[in-house]
Amino acid sequence: MASSSEGSGDALLPDFPRGPLQAYRARASFSWKELALFLEGEDMLRLKKTIFSALEDDPLFARPGGGDLPMEKYRELNFLRCRRVFEHDLLRVEDMLQSPLKVWALVNCLGMYDWSLAAKFFLNVLVFGSAIYNSGSERHFKYIPKIFSMEIFGCFALTELSHGTNTKAIRTTAHYDPTTEEFIIHSPDFEAAKFWVGNMGKTATHAVVFAQLHTPGGGCHGLHAFVVQIRDPKTLLPMPGVMVGDIGKKLGQNGLDNGFAMFHQVRIPRQDLLNRAGDVTPEGTYVTPFKDDRQRFRMSLASLSSSRVSIVGMSVVNLKLAVSIAIRFSATRRQFGPTDKEEIPVLEYQMQQWRLLPYLAAAYALDHFSKSLFLDMVELQQGRLGKDASAGQAELGREIHALASASKPLASWTAQRGIQECREACGGHGYLAMNRLGHLRDDNDPNCTYEGDNNVLLQQTSNYLLSLLARRAQGGAHCKSRLKTVDFLEAYPDILGQRFEVPSLEDCLDSSVPLAAYEWLVCYLLRESDQKLNQEKRSGSNDFEARNNCQVYYCRSLALAFLELTVVRRFHEHTHQPSVPPPLRAVLRRLSALYGLWSLSQHTALLYRGGYFSGEQAGKMIETAILDLCSQLKDDAVALVDVIAPPDFVLDSPIGRADGELYKNLWGTVLQEGKALERASWWPQFSANKPVIGSSKSKL
Repeated sequence: MASSSEGSGDALLPDFPRGPLQAYRARASFSWKELALFLEGEDMLRLKKTIFSALEDDPLFARPGGGDLPMEKYRELNFLRCRRVFEHDLLRVEDMLQSPLKVWALVNCLGMYDWSLAAKFFLNVLVFGSAIYNSGSERHFKYIPKIFSMEIFGCFALTELSHGTNTKAIRTTAHYDPTTEEFIIHSPDFEAAKFWVGNMGKTATHAVVFAQLHTPGGGCHGLHAFVVQIRDPKTLLPMPGVMVGDIGKKLGQNGLDNGFAMFHQVRIPRQDLLNRAGDVTPEGTYVTPFKDDRQRFRMSLASLSSSRVSIVGMSVVNLKLAVSIAIRFSATRRQFGPTDKEEIPVLEYQMQQWRLLPYLAAAYALDHFSKSLFLDMVELQQGRLGKDASAGQAELGREIHALASASKPLASWTAQRGIQECREACGGHGYLAMNRLGHLRDDNDPNCTYEGDNNVLLQQTSNYLLSLLARRAQGGAHCKSRLKTVDFLEAYPDILGQRFEVPSLEDCLDSSVPLAAYEWLVCYLLRESDQKLNQEKRSGSNDFEARNNCQVYYCRSLALAFLELTVVRRFHEHTHQPSVPPPLRAVLRRLSALYGLWSLSQHTALLYRGGYFSGEQAGKMIETAILDLCSQLKDDAVALVDVIAPPDFVLDSPIGRADGELYKNLWGTVLQEGKALERASWWPQFSANKPVIGSSKSKL
């Protein structure tokens, strides 16, 4: 590496304190600083360091000792911290527009500290703000500076008490009154109450509210978004006609105030309709640039895809934090050994490597994929803002929608399984709340359900793939797309004829092997799903019933395999590009191969059933290759964690600190909690003059 890069690395990435982890760091096959610079770049590393330093140096962000705060206190503190993030001016609006990945970095850095804080900031600036910017027009841009000055505080109100994923069934209405040039927002009953809305519980002053738009004599024009003031910014009292409140304690993220709202004939100006998908003239005529209602509907809900892509990033952050804690613990925790006098780190055990290192590889592969998909989403939004109505733009929108719909399930489920595995791999110490793995699990849990239930979302992806196959069969249309995720389907019949032919274990240790296998698997599942769908229709099922009966074992598996293929392909291309510095090639390619083979191994039964695998040797070779790659990556694991782990203050886990002083840190934190040596506060009630329950003097 060039000397200038080394200097930059030393300035941005200081050496870790020497300690028990030093032995593994010394054995690493690469420089962790060089890898961090290659993956992130100096500008991004500098931004992250600025964010982390701002949090650590500000007393408002000091970690509270003595356990969890009461919910109301936590929410108050979270709001104050959110306001302080704005005051620190960590990222200007111009930077957000010029370098969108910096926005991504800011939210994820805040999430590493606390997802309640990150979610509060994200929902106000990026979800509420982006919905206005991307779905509105110049007349709505007046709201943007007010968001950044915290004159107003926003939320995104789509989900209702009785409907979430089925957005077409949303029941809040917006009737236009041409005599006053106003929309009347109304909740017909309590089931139509907006529900689960982040920031709405206590602090939001304005909401982007989705409602069915009605015009006089024109019927219903479907779901549209409106800016609605729900509270007075000075008093936080509800506006007339608005009933708004908090839905209560959740399993996690309790610093975020999720709320509900009902509207009783609330009037808003005509101009507060976000009008990119459709508008209403002062006289009450509905106008839209879209000839296709489905395309207009997709435009109305475009912000959901960007939210789903963001959830992918959130899930990856949680996985990074969990594997950082578990691998540092495993490198310092010693148990058993070749002799009674010698104990070895549990990371040396093949079982521990097999449990943890595939999730480390997944963190790297999914991190690269999530960033690339985020940039794809930015490209799509820029086209929409530029009013690109071309067929290519519409196809790009469909492709990204399919990718976002499957990537949220894959990332959130991978993180959820990975966090649990990390918790168990840390034994009893992983169960201590102070070590954060339980909080990570609880905070990641909603990623599996909000912005669409994972299993339902996967149907969007399988529908997209089935539609491509149908078009190909009907008119011989080419299966090509802007992002090239489906281009391999051009060779659909030929791929189905391929079989696993890897001559040796050495040949199996590259991600090109799972890449080829995944292409076959997706083609096989696509054929099977299509045949199952047609069989259901021939048996008399209507389209709804037929699709419903094709999800389990068919379309669900198809969508997940397609997304896994896309992740494997993008990480394979990234790790095999010529610009990868030679000292980093081996470790990155091992990570790529391990993620691909480990993910593929979860489909072994399908690979045998469809005939791609035959004989016991194929399955054994995949298993042996996974274990071999784990063994090769074992000495690099701590250095790989050093690249992705935040500073100790942000990681906030005694067993995961960078110095590796496992027991000193754990013991010190127990004593610092302040109550470890105190007598139980409830003990005085059991005084000497009161009988002990169960004694001869006690009475039932």
